[in-house]
Amino acid sequence: MKEEFKIIANSIQKNKSILDVGCGDGELMKFIYKNISKKIRGLELSKDNVQKCIQKGLTVIEGNAEMDLEQFPSNSFDYVILSQTLQAFLNPEKVIGDLLRIGKTSIVTIPNFGFWKVRLNLLFKGTMPVTKTLPNEWYNTPNLHMCSIKDFVNFCNNRNINLFKSLALKNNKVSSINKFNLNFKNLMSELGIFLIEK
Repeated sequence: MKEEFKIIANSIQKNKSILDVGCGDGELMKFIYKNISKKIRGLELSKDNVQKCIQKGLTVIEGNAEMDLEQFPSNSFDYVILSQTLQAFLNPEKVIGDLLRIGKTSIVTIPNFGFWKVRLNLLFKGTMPVTKTLPNEWYNTPNLHMCSIKDFVNFCNNRNINLFKSLALKNNKVSSINKFNLNFKNLMSELGIFLIEK
């Protein structure tokens, strides 16, 4: 299982209600269902992935998070997970607002566009970067909004969103992000993992 998923799972208390937005093929959901909480649901855009989840015995509905999250009642889940999907939305600010409304705690992970390999690729090659966490070319990427760890931290601070846990991931090593090391973590980390609340 991906290190990112282990960190997400370790951030969730036992037997709490969880919504996994953009749950993909259900890899994370299945782990949480078996080890942490049976009260997990998924929302997924891809018909194929919905079928894969159902075949694994998971409860997933097909839907577009940007439009369908508003149908969920406020405070209907203890946790809402959004794993490496934020950058693919037309209106990420609205999606974050919905996550914070629906869940008591939201767990958001983002590929870090501020990572040094991404910067170097753009600087020396002059092309959009392709890395482990950003595997697509410019023409077939689902990413619409390039966001760095620093961007996300600033976004939360500017909107008084409680960013109560910030983690950086590089080569399967996890470390904490704080205001003193933010620039360094923004440069050296492939992925940001954030726990946020209203």
